[in-house]
Amino acid sequence: MSQGDAAIAVLGSSVRADERRLLDALDRRGISHSWIDSRRLFFPLVSPGRFPWRCVLNREIGQVRAAYAAKALEAGGALVLNHSACVDVCGDKWRTSLALAAAGLPVPRTALALTPPAGLAALEEIGYPALIKPLVGSWGRLIVELRDAAMARDVFEYVAALPGPHSHLVYVQELVAKPGRDIRAIVLDGELLGAIYRIADDMRTNVARGAVSKPCPQTPELAKLAIEAAAAVGAEIAAVDLVEDEAGDLLVLEVNHRVEFSGFQQAMGDQIDVADRIVELLISRVSQ
Repeated sequence: MSQGDAAIAVLGSSVRADERRLLDALDRRGISHSWIDSRRLFFPLVSPGRFPWRCVLNREIGQVRAAYAAKALEAGGALVLNHSACVDVCGDKWRTSLALAAAGLPVPRTALALTPPAGLAALEEIGYPALIKPLVGSWGRLIVELRDAAMARDVFEYVAALPGPHSHLVYVQELVAKPGRDIRAIVLDGELLGAIYRIADDMRTNVARGAVSKPCPQTPELAKLAIEAAAAVGAEIAAVDLVEDEAGDLLVLEVNHRVEFSGFQQAMGDQIDVADRIVELLISRVSQ
């Protein structure tokens, strides 16, 4: 793994299993590359200059660092995947919902309330049970199921006491009666790479929380929705999360700009090498 000048770089704050797979895929192909530790990175404003990397894969786990790093790298002339505008949209659940709805994609009933009391009014229209979700967050953290108005009032009383105006914005969404699973589809450069079921007893089906992954058939409807969802947020590399409602129809939940694919890779086995396909995309961008 090169630490010097290289056309391709991978940005992150830790080398986890997915990052190791990506770096190994670059090594196998003999591609000179750099690992950029975001914790040691700074960008001078007066003379930013140009960076030695033509293409940077943004694997930073922190949303704020990921967004600002993408903007700064782009200002210095680097191509960043995914680009900063995509990171901004995908990092905010409301902005993601707006983009999906604007593209005409089926999404759960959702509302953004500017105050907790307004959130109660929004839930009267959405109905119970419902979910309150943090605008920024991953792995299903801080998502609370609201079973009725009394429970919502208790939760919103806590929300109102949180510091900072951003914390008082209330993002609520209907709780879709899914069949104990959701679907994660990976899209690369406008192509559906594959899809898996994430199965769990809990309403949160994140692999990081112990969900079991199994292959999901690639139907025309699934492919169309996943590809259009990635396009709606401008993602060249995307993990699209979908859910089946009681009628079996698919709804798009969200799009992730930093794809976590360990569960996907485990379920798909040797059929698809996600890291290698991402590296192929990076190489194609460098050669353009």
